[in-house]
Amino acid sequence: MLRTVEIDSPDDSRLADYTRLTDAALRTHLEAEQGLFIAEGTKVITRAVTAGYQVRSMLLARSRLVDLPALGGAGQGARSADSSAPVYVVPDDVAERLTGYRVHRGALASLARRPLPEVAELIAGRRRIVVLEDLVDHANVGAIFRCAAALGVDAVVLSPRCADPLYRRSVKVSMGAVFAIGYARMTGWYDGLADLKAAGFRVLALTPDESATPIDAALGRAEGRVALVFGTEGDGLTPRWLRESDEAVRIPMNRAARAAGVDSLNVVAAAAIACHLLTSG
Repeated sequence: MLRTVEIDSPDDSRLADYTRLTDAALRTHLEAEQGLFIAEGTKVITRAVTAGYQVRSMLLARSRLVDLPALGGAGQGARSADSSAPVYVVPDDVAERLTGYRVHRGALASLARRPLPEVAELIAGRRRIVVLEDLVDHANVGAIFRCAAALGVDAVVLSPRCADPLYRRSVKVSMGAVFAIGYARMTGWYDGLADLKAAGFRVLALTPDESATPIDAALGRAEGRVALVFGTEGDGLTPRWLRESDEAVRIPMNRAARAAGVDSLNVVAAAAIACHLLTSG
């Protein structure tokens, strides 16, 4: 049984993990500094616990007490929620004042982060990986993790400035897929692709440039290990990473659409198509 604790005041120090969730700069700083992250919703919390993340505490609005039995069974058959971790039950208005929004997906949970592996350790034995360069939108990062996990990609590698996959919005958008696929962050950007190439990966850089090779053709002749590289939401890949890749590839656009000015997909849609092609060949 989970241990519930009734709290009526939003100023209670025990609720410190859950305050000011809408302040992105503050949350990013505190989560990295204190080694925690926030998961939202019973399904996502269950997936985090099953993946082995330790629960520090949970926060539940009183109107969502119906979710308590499901939270108590989180991770059954693998690793159940730690019954010593408190579930703070608060009035609905207190939950909203704490978080800055109406908590309607069930519970929130504060979980302890785990040390990330080195890139070399992560990619050892992996054949199909995705690399993200400087994506700053947490929702996009979460969505790409969901695509990669669903389509059977082996791992995700992040550039040093890429958004945090364990930021609350990334976790939420991924529906917990960030727990289902291994990832690591490069310590240096400049030679990041060179390290992957030295490990035997053929590095394919996604770009809307019409002179680039159609991705299905490039994958059709690729042998061995393959890394798909995606750039930031606005400018795409940096010139250095485009030059350092083995080949620039594109997802061909419909001719009529291109004539109408639609010359590319957003990075999430492009990742979904590219990952499908990567893993289905």
